[in-house]
Amino acid sequence: MFRRSKTIRDSLTKTRRSFFGQISSLLGGGEITEETWEDLEALLVQADVGVHTTMTLVDNLREQVARGSIRDAQDLQDLLKQELLALLGDPPPLKIEEPRLLTVVLIVGVNGSGKTTSIAKLAKYYQDRGHKVLLAAADTFRAAAIDQLKIWGERVNVPIIAHQPGADPGAVTYDAIRASQSRKADLLIVDTAGRLHTKYNLMEELRKVHGVAQKRVHEAPHETLLVLDATTGQNALSQARHFKEVVDVTGVIVAKLDGTAKGGVVFAIAQELDLPVRFIGTGETVDDLTEFDAQAFVEGLFE
Repeated sequence: MFRRSKTIRDSLTKTRRSFFGQISSLLGGGEITEETWEDLEALLVQADVGVHTTMTLVDNLREQVARGSIRDAQDLQDLLKQELLALLGDPPPLKIEEPRLLTVVLIVGVNGSGKTTSIAKLAKYYQDRGHKVLLAAADTFRAAAIDQLKIWGERVNVPIIAHQPGADPGAVTYDAIRASQSRKADLLIVDTAGRLHTKYNLMEELRKVHGVAQKRVHEAPHETLLVLDATTGQNALSQARHFKEVVDVTGVIVAKLDGTAKGGVVFAIAQELDLPVRFIGTGETVDDLTEFDAQAFVEGLFE
């Protein structure tokens, strides 16, 4: 039976019904008072927009009210939407769609963040759009990581190149690139080290994978996407900062957005990390992944 994949708006149901629902009520009409500002600030912080980003937002809004450009709380809600949209910016197009013989995408993120599931969803997403996809199990430290990727690969009918647990992740990547080239695959998605216990080891493994991709494929890796678990809120931001220190992250996949009432973390990611959100995990099935649409996201926060 055909199942409609969830939309960005669907994934924001919990966020919309809690903190942003309260913001909608707060800004439903009437005059703007000091209490309005205090309540708005508190709700934005509770929604995981982040303290720094919240202060920037509220300061911008206060300035415009002081200039007399808006008069009541309803106008303030419209202005808030504009400011939220501006925070998300206008990132360049994903390099995955650029025409080339082989595109290599590295996926980074801690184990438990939804990394393996996101890889499977991404593989299915691009397979459905006509790409021939291969997966590389280069997170070799945990046997479970390799086994999980194999299971997901079977579910989405995408081949996987894997070695034994403990193998050199660079060697896995090398073999996966050769296999992609011989099988005429045009998209290789590489699962990489999923732990943060020592920065040095993480850096070494990612450096190997990055180096092999760079030598074997022109301008590879073309994207390095970081998977963040939306349900962990500000903890996801600290993880992201850590990964940014050791690898050139080009964008973020926000997983498990449907499982949290704190979807405001997306603004903190965009503003505080200066990283574009590229995909949103909108639900639990393999079809529940969508390219990030800033306009749909902001509209989906409000009733």
